[in-house]
Amino acid sequence: MTATDPDVETWLSIADVSRLTGLSAPTLRWYEREGLLPRVRRGSDRRRRYSEAEAQLVVLLARLRATGMPTEEMRTFSILLAGGAPTHGRRLALLERHEARIRAQMAELEQGLEVLQGKAVHYRSLIASGLDCEGRLVDAAVAVEQRRSDV
Repeated sequence: MTATDPDVETWLSIADVSRLTGLSAPTLRWYEREGLLPRVRRGSDRRRRYSEAEAQLVVLLARLRATGMPTEEMRTFSILLAGGAPTHGRRLALLERHEARIRAQMAELEQGLEVLQGKAVHYRSLIASGLDCEGRLVDAAVAVEQRRSDV
């Protein structure tokens, strides 16, 4: 439910936050049950009412989760966030540790990508030359089959 009076805080429904974040309503409820979000307020109709700040926290948490941050660290981050300015250093340290993990994963993926690209170049060369893996010419039927790209 969204308020229209500028002096009234704007509330977002679970459907609104779902659209904003791409997370399903059950996932949003799971975030709440797991302590990743503070207890979301409810209206007199018992429906969740997210503030803009809570919705932005969900966006951040969804990004952290997408990068592989463990649930426990996400929970710790949320708890620290509720602690205000005195927790800035601890939040920063948590994010920097996660950044280091992401960079290590990216380096590993980069190495894997290089191997994959090298192998693709090798196969393109074999196909273009009409050769088998031992460097021998293939017959016309095999050459046609070599060019198939369906899996």
